[in-house]
Amino acid sequence: MGAAPAPAPATAGSGRKRKRVGVEPAGGRSAGGLGDGSGGLAMDATTLELDAVKFAQLAVQRDHSGRYQEAVFYYKEAAQALIYAGMAGSNLENIQEKINEYLERVQALHSAVQSQNTDPLKSKQQLDLERAHFLVTQAFDEDDKGNAEEAIELYTEAVELCLKTATETSETGLQSKLKQLARQALDRAEALKESMSKSSQKEKSTVVKPNQPVRTFFPLGPDFSLNDKPQTIRAVQASESQGQRYTAEEIEVLRKTSKINGIEYVPFMSVDLRERFAFPMPFSDKCGKLPLSPKQKAMFAKWVRPDDLTNNPTMIYTVSSFSIKQTIVSDCSFVASLAISAAYERRYNKKLITSIIYPQNKKGEPEYNPCGKYMVKLHINGVPRKVIIDDQLPVDHNGELLCSYSNNKNELWVSLIEKAYMKVMGGYDFPGSNSNIDLHALTGWIPERIAMHSDNQAFNKDNTFRMLYQRFHKGDVLITTATGVMSEEEGEKWGLVPTHAYAVLDIREYKGLRFLQLKNPWSHLRWKGRYSENDTRNWTPDLQKYLNFDPRTAQKIDNGIFWIAWEDLCQYYDVIYLSWNPSLFKESTCIHSTWDAKQGPVKDAYSLANNPQYKLEVQCPQGGAAVWVLLSRHITDKDDFAHNREFITMVVYKTDGKKVYYPADPPPYIDGIRINSPHYLTKIKLTSPGSHTFTLVVSQYEKQNTIHYTIRVYSLCKFTFSKIPAPYTISKRVNGQWKGHSAGGCGNFRDSYKNNPIYQFQLDKSGPLLIELRGPRQYSVGFELVTVSTVGDPGSSGFQKKNSGDYRCGFCYLEVENVLAGVYNIIPTTFLPQQEGPFFLDFNSATPLKVSQLQ
Repeated sequence: MGAAPAPAPATAGSGRKRKRVGVEPAGGRSAGGLGDGSGGLAMDATTLELDAVKFAQLAVQRDHSGRYQEAVFYYKEAAQALIYAGMAGSNLENIQEKINEYLERVQALHSAVQSQNTDPLKSKQQLDLERAHFLVTQAFDEDDKGNAEEAIELYTEAVELCLKTATETSETGLQSKLKQLARQALDRAEALKESMSKSSQKEKSTVVKPNQPVRTFFPLGPDFSLNDKPQTIRAVQASESQGQRYTAEEIEVLRKTSKINGIEYVPFMSVDLRERFAFPMPFSDKCGKLPLSPKQKAMFAKWVRPDDLTNNPTMIYTVSSFSIKQTIVSDCSFVASLAISAAYERRYNKKLITSIIYPQNKKGEPEYNPCGKYMVKLHINGVPRKVIIDDQLPVDHNGELLCSYSNNKNELWVSLIEKAYMKVMGGYDFPGSNSNIDLHALTGWIPERIAMHSDNQAFNKDNTFRMLYQRFHKGDVLITTATGVMSEEEGEKWGLVPTHAYAVLDIREYKGLRFLQLKNPWSHLRWKGRYSENDTRNWTPDLQKYLNFDPRTAQKIDNGIFWIAWEDLCQYYDVIYLSWNPSLFKESTCIHSTWDAKQGPVKDAYSLANNPQYKLEVQCPQGGAAVWVLLSRHITDKDDFAHNREFITMVVYKTDGKKVYYPADPPPYIDGIRINSPHYLTKIKLTSPGSHTFTLVVSQYEKQNTIHYTIRVYSLCKFTFSKIPAPYTISKRVNGQWKGHSAGGCGNFRDSYKNNPIYQFQLDKSGPLLIELRGPRQYSVGFELVTVSTVGDPGSSGFQKKNSGDYRCGFCYLEVENVLAGVYNIIPTTFLPQQEGPFFLDFNSATPLKVSQLQ
């Protein structure tokens, strides 16, 4: 059918003065001491105007040629580019009228799109020709890089595919193209072979050709050298140099957590950029048909490839948050994360999401692969990891996709990135997530969670909005928000979905009014409260103009995008998820480790002796600085991800990097909240210049299982970070009990105190000593250390008696930096007499010792 005439594209002016969005510098307090964020990005009005012109021209071309669905897509993108240009200070005349014109054209074309017949799909032989072209393209790339053997193999496969396909078709034009491509590939392959033959004759037989890069050692990230051997322990410094070695423990941690839901995902490294993507036959991943969710199973018909759906599949027309649509997979937080990543890339022209999918062309842009193989780089379990997928996607009986997709049906990037993430997570029967987890996986940015309700008394509406507004417009942070539990009636009343994630696309302020623009990943169902499209009381012409929002147009198209007042968001939403750009920090490093479930008690309410502890030393400059510490627990099983019963946190002490034994003595400098999220962020704000040394303690609530984790430190200044080593090489444990007569109580009870168990130990050499007493948690316990004899003159190091200090529930310790060689008695007691039960005495020393029981 026909459609009304298309509008003319906008024209971008030149030579005019520009103004950028004026944003006040964020104060140090607003983002944990990040300073003024001077490294932030700004939108460029000229670039956005040129984008609008480009999209408008493409829209008009598609419109005139009857390709209405593509025209709709480009009209929307042109309108959005103009909206962003206006925000960036564009001086284009009649910009709002042009935006409305494009959106009205979108509305006019919707009926045309519905009735339009689709073009016929390509034949098998046409698809074979596309694969042959891709083989030759990949061969050219290897040829340019000097990889002759790889190029010859690809050229040869292209020749064989062309000749085979030419015999299967009677179409003369197609036969001619196939034979011409085969001749070109064959000629180049023969030329390469001849060149290689001449070169080999000139070379001496003793010359050995260097081996191609292989995974000779387990790859651990950009600062890891393949030829390095593991070392026993390391103190890492900010921005470590290339080739920094990892310990054997770290290598083992990353090796163990590479296997996720039964499939191995090795760390991504430079050799993976040479992954082969071209094949004569469509690539099939043996794990490519992912487990489906119950809703998908009820509607599922078959798995298809993109060329079964469209005759012009493309990886990306233009990266856009507006084209992304979630279907029946329960991954709203992932789709919201994808949307804001796309919005960021579009707004700031900085590759964030398109850089993670391969193959890519010479410009670093992801491209459609007719051979069906793709590689996606995701940040999972401590490092970027390599995820291989094919392009098979689930559809229903009407041929409609049962996964997330782009509204431009030819685009694949949304469906393929989602498939890669769902593969790692165990399938489309995804238990659900949150945007902190998903955005970290997609971008590697630093996750932070702000609870607006529950027990978060620190939440301040005004300060939080100011921080979000400033940091968002600097390009420092990606933001999503999520609703909490609500009744079906309440959700229907306000147009909200319970426990659902929404992307934050924009933040604006106008004459004291504060707004966020949100996107529902479903691409429909919008907020029904104040400032919705049906609100006739609060919208004013000036406000509509400022927010580039026309309620009448919005009433015609429900795309799931809406404005909401900040006060309403704080009332009806539950949490805000932030992902911070790691490039805000000049320095960073990480350590990977394991906490064995057997180490220490289930609860660390009384003792931190067995908790992993780290020393962080920071050199703070004048003016102060910020150090952020991200604790990330590795997850390898879908059930663990679904139920997530591990509650982790990080507690910071000002103890000069010395080991901490009691949770509250000294009191924590920063106490952590134990949450069942795999990521926990701790912010340390420094105000005074000089050296600051902290002890960082990993903590769990009711430790049940062994956990693997990564601690990543981000800083604005130089620092060193290391695991606190135990100075003790010898450990001995004594099992004892207080029972009947021997349950004598503390020294306050003189008559019975003498009946307590007494142990004697002998030190052969002087050195440090740590003694720990563990007893029933319901009893307060302590002990006394008495010198019997010493070797030589005791001097200042000698003592007659020492004790473990105040009696404490279930655990106490005494650490002495230098105990002279000699003989000592130790008397473990409960505070009160007749408190019966077992106990453990642990002796830790750097020198040999002998322990015996006297009574």
